[in-house]
Amino acid sequence: MATASPPFISTFNFTPSSFKTSLASPSSSFTPKLLRPLVSFSVKASRKQVEIVFDPDERLNKIGDDVDKEAPLSRLKLFSPCKINVFLRITGKREDGFHDLASLFHVISLGDTIKFSLSPSKSKDRLSTNVQGVPVDGRNLIIKALNLYRKKTGSDRFFWIHLDKNVPTGAGLGGGSSNAATALWAANQLNGCVATEKELQDWSSEIGSDIPFFFSHGAAYCTGRGEIVQDLPPPFPLDLPMVLIKPREACSTVEVYKRLCLDQTSNINPLTLLENVTSNGVSQSICVNDLELPAFQVLPSLKRLKQRIIASGRGEYNAVFMSGSGSTIVGIGSPDPPQFLYDDEEYKNVFLSEANFMTREANEWYKEPASATAATSSSESRLDFQ
Repeated sequence: MATASPPFISTFNFTPSSFKTSLASPSSSFTPKLLRPLVSFSVKASRKQVEIVFDPDERLNKIGDDVDKEAPLSRLKLFSPCKINVFLRITGKREDGFHDLASLFHVISLGDTIKFSLSPSKSKDRLSTNVQGVPVDGRNLIIKALNLYRKKTGSDRFFWIHLDKNVPTGAGLGGGSSNAATALWAANQLNGCVATEKELQDWSSEIGSDIPFFFSHGAAYCTGRGEIVQDLPPPFPLDLPMVLIKPREACSTVEVYKRLCLDQTSNINPLTLLENVTSNGVSQSICVNDLELPAFQVLPSLKRLKQRIIASGRGEYNAVFMSGSGSTIVGIGSPDPPQFLYDDEEYKNVFLSEANFMTREANEWYKEPASATAATSSSESRLDFQ
């Protein structure tokens, strides 16, 4: 158990009627639901003075200790990394309305951090996050994943979850899918590992096509809707650097697919791309993404951004391409963004992060790298979660 922080002490002048209101009102900031202040009084002249002392850590830690007594493991802090698509071919449209794809997915070192604790509640999960614009109700894939786990296993355990968000949304990086996979892994650990990793992977496809990939070891050739995952040994050196560049504008996956014309996609065999990238590494000719053209129609400025990165890179990058359905542009070969991103007013709110490839060990989750901090500007507006 972490050492409790010093109690908070505050002194207020008051009249008897205002004191009654401040302590009894449900909206009072002095009486959080889980805290019961210890109140001591002192009287000075004709006015009264109250010293309210309460220790938030003591009460919360007591609840945590009570839960700990009932379970061998009750708290987890996990890294939730995102991914890039080194190449992405769309090979056809299915009868169910989805598209078939063939893609080399790889986990990278940019990610979120998620804390899980067993909740005393037997009816509801509670999710909080560090940013505005991210839903914390049943729309969030974390909550969907926990509901799915209880449905499949019959578990009656609920959770407190805090999501420390670093991966932008609408970026083509699979941040939400990774969060869902991480939640399934955490729920299983906190329930004594009653399900296998294969079961978690299979179940996860019910709530998202990209989620099963994160149960690979970090690199995989994915087909079908993305849910058919063929684990691969790492095809690149894990220390190969890259830079992620995402404009403030996001790309709607639905809108991108609406504009996809199959007769305008690449005709190269995805297995040929896989063989070439495994043998020869990353190059511009291998990093094909059939969703780039429709994404550039949705967001014309994205095409111009990619062209400028290639032109200003002067061969610094092995390849420059869009990940997923956008709007992140990836430059592999250097962690350094082009200078124009700092000089041009147009790009003052762009999201920037260096990253590298990463994997995980069998029966372990992804470990947060020491350098997992996004290289953003001092302006909070560089992260767009709306």
